[in-house]
Amino acid sequence: MFERLVEFISPGPDSRAELIATLADAEQRELIEPESRLMLEGVLRMADMSAGDVMVAAPRMDLLDIDSPYDELLGVVIQTAHSRFPVYDGKRENIIGILMAKDLLKLQRAPELNLRTLLRPAVFVPESKRLNELLRDFRSNRNHLAIVIDEFGQTAGLITIEDVLEEIVGEIEDEFDDKDEESGVYTLADGTHRVAGDTSIASVCEAFGLHLPDDEFKTIGGLVAHELGRVPRRGETVEVGGLRFAVMLARGGAVRWFRVARAPGPGTSSDDA
Repeated sequence: MFERLVEFISPGPDSRAELIATLADAEQRELIEPESRLMLEGVLRMADMSAGDVMVAAPRMDLLDIDSPYDELLGVVIQTAHSRFPVYDGKRENIIGILMAKDLLKLQRAPELNLRTLLRPAVFVPESKRLNELLRDFRSNRNHLAIVIDEFGQTAGLITIEDVLEEIVGEIEDEFDDKDEESGVYTLADGTHRVAGDTSIASVCEAFGLHLPDDEFKTIGGLVAHELGRVPRRGETVEVGGLRFAVMLARGGAVRWFRVARAPGPGTSSDDA
């Protein structure tokens, strides 16, 4: 009777929106921490999301060609710094397996090995696969990467367990992240700057005292990718608007961090920049 009375006086939420509002109210009353509320909201929203919503689109996938020589394969592995790579045969759409970066070292010690014998089976999931179901599959199968296919059976992209977890816990920090800074522009010891890829163009302009176009793109990563015609890879350098952008870290089809310095003017050596 007491439980029914409490429910009558203060009924529980009847919808997801009300549940999210309840979580916000619990945070304001300091019943839960802000990080806990964000994670709980992430779990609720993830139930409505599919693999197609968070995948790395096919044109941005880093793939390995089964017929490439060892040195070329190693160069791609070092440049992109992924731990797993889809491998294709002939056409990029023809993915035949997954290569672990650490397995590539076996070819160095035993060149007679066939790369095909090192491949692991690729897991294929439809774009409509729910993220909560996909996370359960990742955990049960001890698999960290899946190839996403569209309704016609063509490769639409790829998704990793990290992509799914970030929908719950937010951006998973890496070795370049710095919690003590609110801005996306950081001054380094050598006088250059470290700039997050999602930093607004306005913030970069303010930091360097120049003007960059922001009519079509709002983030510096979007502007640099547009100027280059594709998403730059780790180690690549691009000059835009008098600035030189060197990619420090790229992940998930986007640049996470740039090292930025003023581009040397005419007659100026790069050492003077």
